Amino acid sequence: MANKKEFSKEILEIKNPEELLNQICEKLRADVFQRFRRRGGVVGISGGIDSSVTLAIAAKAFGHEKVLGVMLPEHDSNPDSKSLALDLAEKFGVKTVEENISHALDGFGCYQRRDEAVKRVIPEFNPETDKMKIVIPKDILEKKLPPVFYVTVIFENGEEVSKRLPPDAYLQIVAASNFKQRSRMSMLYYQAEANHFSVIGTPNKHEVKQGFFVKFGDGGADVMPIGSLYKTQVYQLAEYLGVPQEIIERTPTTDTYTAEQTQEEFFYQMPFERMDLLWFGWENGYNPAEVATVMGMKEEEVLNNFANFERKIKTTDYLRSAPLHDYDFWKP
Repeated sequence: MANKKEFSKEILEIKNPEELLNQICEKLRADVFQRFRRRGGVVGISGGIDSSVTLAIAAKAFGHEKVLGVMLPEHDSNPDSKSLALDLAEKFGVKTVEENISHALDGFGCYQRRDEAVKRVIPEFNPETDKMKIVIPKDILEKKLPPVFYVTVIFENGEEVSKRLPPDAYLQIVAASNFKQRSRMSMLYYQAEANHFSVIGTPNKHEVKQGFFVKFGDGGADVMPIGSLYKTQVYQLAEYLGVPQEIIERTPTTDTYTAEQTQEEFFYQMPFERMDLLWFGWENGYNPAEVATVMGMKEEEVLNNFANFERKIKTTDYLRSAPLHDYDFWKP
């Protein structure tokens, strides 16, 4: 890469946020108003940083009257999500609607299928009183091993038990849980079609590139305006846009399982500040030794992380694939 900047901890700093926002908004308006010929956008809001910045960008791009914030709670949702989402919408003057998807998830057997799989691993689990989540042990990355998932149950008395998930139980828990994202996507498209709006997706760069999304779930959208931004850059824009401080300071969670679960412990395996710089170094071909020096790491650790990024991209490539329809073998 010609004239590549020297690698530093400040390399991801957005020097001119207003200029960047204007560019994003200009493209968003062109995509929604001209390409898709829609009147505005719907954004699923959960009190998280990504959806909050996306809503703020949409309001800036379209005008607050052409944006609808959709709250999509369900049985396992953190009650803080609704109050934070309402604060966000009030801040930017955006109308909201609440669509509780719990009954839809009951109909799909989401909770029952998930809990059934958890009980096969930890028979004492009582979904009425206990909480659960899926985690990756912190030392997996250092050991150069692919992710090995454990289920953690927090019993009513506070005791915690973690056991390694066999493949069948892991797959069933994830497949059942993915009903949540896909149900939300369906409701977002209902609201979009009812208002002749587009669905504005909320995934950031890492979610898109590393595959931290559900295909035809939160990966289902018409446009993703922050899909090229690193997580730390999303926070930078949040500060500039005036997103409520409670949202900025909130620990990012999946809000999927009954026990609170951070995105770090479920998927990323490292803090965002560290991951962003490592990803930038890997993606832009920086020398691992240079990256290691700047970040105070061993070169072997950096190479380990680079290999982890490459593995995640390869193993989640199918999530980013559009439906394949090149089966035109018939000839007259």
